[in-house]
Amino acid sequence: MNEWPKAMTIEANRESSGPVHRFASRAMGSVFEVLIAGEEPEYARQAAGAALEELARLEHELSRFEPASDVAAVNALGAGESVRVGLATFECLKMAAAVSAETAGAFDVAIGALVALWRGQGGRTPQPSDDELADARVRSGMDLVVLDESEHAVGLKAAGVRVDLGGIGKGYAVDQMAAVLKEWSIEAALIHGGLSSALAIGSPPDREGWSVSLRAPEGSGASLGTVCLCDQSLSGSSLRSRSGCFGGVGSASAPGRAPILDPRRGRPAAENLAAWAMAGSAALTDALSTAFVVMSAAEVKEYCGRHPEVSGMLVPLDGGGPRPMTGRSRLVRIGRWPRMNLA
Repeated sequence: MNEWPKAMTIEANRESSGPVHRFASRAMGSVFEVLIAGEEPEYARQAAGAALEELARLEHELSRFEPASDVAAVNALGAGESVRVGLATFECLKMAAAVSAETAGAFDVAIGALVALWRGQGGRTPQPSDDELADARVRSGMDLVVLDESEHAVGLKAAGVRVDLGGIGKGYAVDQMAAVLKEWSIEAALIHGGLSSALAIGSPPDREGWSVSLRAPEGSGASLGTVCLCDQSLSGSSLRSRSGCFGGVGSASAPGRAPILDPRRGRPAAENLAAWAMAGSAALTDALSTAFVVMSAAEVKEYCGRHPEVSGMLVPLDGGGPRPMTGRSRLVRIGRWPRMNLA
């Protein structure tokens, strides 16, 4: 089976003066990896094991496909009903609501009704009618989700609202795994979730940071360049990315998958072929990379101007297709990026 190219690749041993220990586990429909440098193999294994145990716990809480998960409980609510949820679910929803507000609705985890409408079958994406879109939009949007912080409860204002944490859950898991590694006093590590969100803790011995290669989104998998990442998170989203078990983000031509939607219009994104976001939190960059795909370059620049700790990078669409650009000229970089070796 042919896979769409990943948003990035990790060059773990590039110019490294010592071994980098790698540990992996499948969760949330993707392979998560923990890379640890500068530690004895057994200690690295134990620390990574603790981080991967946290990942497994979070998957059971956050996945809408787990019948006993918090997200499944929220999606079963009727209008005016509420349910208490765990800390992870509440924190994800709280951050999702904040990003939705700060991007004027470009990111929204409560558009499951719209996603289902656009989900392709047999390699073809349906074309919903105006009436179908109007009906789905009545049941979509973070404005229909009520968060009660005092009770850690989530309520819905309308029946049929469907929450999907696919655009933030992996990044949140990466952040929590990093917190576990720091409890183990790990000073040099990199964690990634399915090569779509990566977070670097420090850097390997004698190196400035971790080498992360950005991949072209058109299907070739060619490198656009390499970022040196240290104490930062980087996430990427693409119209041609495959979605994981959380669903909701995928290729328009892949069977059973939906295109990335612009929640503001309820229709497929049409601004960028791919986008990356860099900041201190993987949950934040996970959400923002999805938002940046649907936002215009001017909107991304305005957002990063208000949030100088965030940087963005875009591969724009032009006339319905990617611009015929290569290397430095094809990337629209916004904000303060670390040293990059561009292809």
